[in-house]
Amino acid sequence: MPRPHGFTYETRRDGCVVITHQGRAAATLRGNRAAAFLTEVEGGDPQLVMARWTGSYKFGNERTAKNHPRNRGGNIPRR
Repeated sequence: MPRPHGFTYETRRDGCVVITHQGRAAATLRGNRAAAFLTEVEGGDPQLVMARWTGSYKFGNERTAKNHPRNRGGNIPRR
């Protein structure tokens, strides 16, 4: 699985944290959630933490979906 990249965050004067992914706002955290995020991002891999907090990460079902008949491609009968 590729490592997440392209995330940045900005802490505003009012205490909220805005997480962006490739220049677009992905999440805005306020209050206790913003404080918890800042604590976690300081202690771990910032890109991975931001991906997890925004929900922009792989969920583990990609292999199952890849093997589904609808997603295999190939010779699909047409009506």
